[in-house]
Amino acid sequence: MKRLEVWLYHLCRLILAAVFIYAGSVKMNDVVAFAGHVAAYQLLPYSSNYLVAVTLPYVEFLVGMLLLLNSRVRPALLTIGGMTLVFMLALVLVLLRDLNIDCGCFDPGGGQGVSAWGALLRDVGLMVLVVLCWWLRTRTSDGESAER
Repeated sequence: MKRLEVWLYHLCRLILAAVFIYAGSVKMNDVVAFAGHVAAYQLLPYSSNYLVAVTLPYVEFLVGMLLLLNSRVRPALLTIGGMTLVFMLALVLVLLRDLNIDCGCFDPGGGQGVSAWGALLRDVGLMVLVVLCWWLRTRTSDGESAER
């Protein structure tokens, strides 16, 4: 069973790494379009939209790289979990206010057309991976065998 847990830990870690490296990279390439998506949520002051659009992609990319390298996994998982939770709350507010927006997560240039419900379901899946990865890392003898 221990071998399966280690394998599953690495699978969860690598999936999260790939998702966040990709998401960060795509947003870095079109910060202005991403700022428009952030503004569409109507949650932040105008100037804060650009601050989020400029910093968030680099944070996503960094935590994705940490997971890929299996380094500082717990801080990376906490960061991803926190960002995902905030985004889930933002999506719930979008749904409650009946805003019709594209989340802009993986295609800030547009064209992806992911609804708030679709993005929320995807984020629930990401959160499950975060929790599973955290639990498996803790379970595999304090991470010793998971880091091999």
